[in-house]
Amino acid sequence: MTRSNTTLGIACAACVGAGTVVALAQQAPDDGPRYEDGTRLVLPDDYREWTFLSSGLAMTYEEETTASDSSARPQLFQNVFVNRSSYRGFMETGVWPDRTTFVLEFRRSASEASINRAGRFQSDLVMLEAEVKDARFPDGWAFFDFGRAGALAETADPLTGERVARCIECHTRHTAVERTFVQFYPTALEAAREHGTLKPGF
Repeated sequence: MTRSNTTLGIACAACVGAGTVVALAQQAPDDGPRYEDGTRLVLPDDYREWTFLSSGLAMTYEEETTASDSSARPQLFQNVFVNRSSYRGFMETGVWPDRTTFVLEFRRSASEASINRAGRFQSDLVMLEAEVKDARFPDGWAFFDFGRAGALAETADPLTGERVARCIECHTRHTAVERTFVQFYPTALEAAREHGTLKPGF
């Protein structure tokens, strides 16, 4: 093979490689939020294949909670999942990109099963909620409630009225990054520290 033919072969290989990358990028699925009628969020049926951020047990954000109140409530685990592309974006920048979708899964806790003698583990699903960062909403964020297990809705409208007002207040005053509780997500917290995106006080 002459030098000119060799050069041509390398150039063709490069073009084919670039074309393959472009094609794969075009074929990559959008793992952000899907809506019906513009704002009604579709429950992502594969959310448990997303990035798992953290799990908490019997957590409450109410400022006035007594020990008796806490003991009377069911011990629920709260699992937080986020779509994979947004997690990658956050780890690179310390900021959640637009169309970030969080799913909050509540599960009952149990203590007596199999060989377990102490501690608690997760059991039945109780309910599902979601939070989405989307510039199309009035303040850039929206909250959704898909209901309780056994009667989960396939779609959910954004919360409105007093309920969403409480969500907004809490997620504005007490969160470490934007409107998210990054202080409870160990890997995201480390990335936020590296990129300097934590709110003052964290």
